[in-house]
Amino acid sequence: MNRASLIFGVLVLVALPLSLLAGRVWIDPASTPNAVLIVAELRLPRALLAIVVGAGLGAAGAAMQGYLRNPLADPGLFGIAPGAALGAVIALWFGYATSAWLLPLFALVGAASAMALLAAIAGRTGGIALFTLAGLMVASLAGALTALAISMAPNAFAMSQIVLWLNGALTDRSWREVWLAAPLVLLGIVVLWRAGRFLDALTLGEPVARSLGIDTTRLLWLLVAGIGLTVGAGVAVAGIIGFVGLIVPHLVRPLTDRRPSQLIVPSALAGALLVLVADSVVRVLPLVTELRLGIALSLLGAPFFLGLLVRMRKGTI
Repeated sequence: MNRASLIFGVLVLVALPLSLLAGRVWIDPASTPNAVLIVAELRLPRALLAIVVGAGLGAAGAAMQGYLRNPLADPGLFGIAPGAALGAVIALWFGYATSAWLLPLFALVGAASAMALLAAIAGRTGGIALFTLAGLMVASLAGALTALAISMAPNAFAMSQIVLWLNGALTDRSWREVWLAAPLVLLGIVVLWRAGRFLDALTLGEPVARSLGIDTTRLLWLLVAGIGLTVGAGVAVAGIIGFVGLIVPHLVRPLTDRRPSQLIVPSALAGALLVLVADSVVRVLPLVTELRLGIALSLLGAPFFLGLLVRMRKGTI
């Protein structure tokens, strides 16, 4: 475990109990009636889901920035998150939101379909440029189909559900979503972690990596599988939550030797911390209705992205 993993791991452990107490109604374990029941059935699964979703997005962002060698890369670029969103929108369109499993199942099918399309287009060559363009095409196609579904929603209630879900949130999530997402995200992080040494070689350039015996096609498949599992599972249970994969590697990188393999695990922990803290903040804000988590992180991520662009223009990153 490197220094960054230790720091963010400790911070997650500190933030978790605070998150369990925070909310529109703060819990005092000594005086709040049914405090144990509220924590066990409502706040603990929500906090754990924030950790799971954030960890997956953070690890995926670190892997993408290492693979593309671009500090502005984000998991949404691969089209897997929009694919998962399209699957969930189809479920909402047909009125399957009342089912416990159909909406996340449709989202996972959407993510898997995006992964399959991406691999079918770019999987044979393993080229970074083709892979990036294929990801943009898949994202654009999924976005267009999602917009079409919204415009042809069967009624105003379905349209409202779709729009709310696309904004991303952990409201009213339960242990069911935790058990669904956690194994898939954990498996995805392990796959990305195994791809780390290949990503290290790729920092020397694709021709050099090939000369060192790195199988770039295998690397591409590892990334497709890892990012598909982490991002797809997260979107399936929480909707679209952007910018985590973009922000987190930049927070972690100064604490490491900047090799991609050293970023993936601490980025997972930092992503978990970011989403956990953000979800706690949206719960305590004095608003009429709870601010959607996806909107809150977008309000944070957009200025961060602008700051990165300014630093790139100055040549400091």
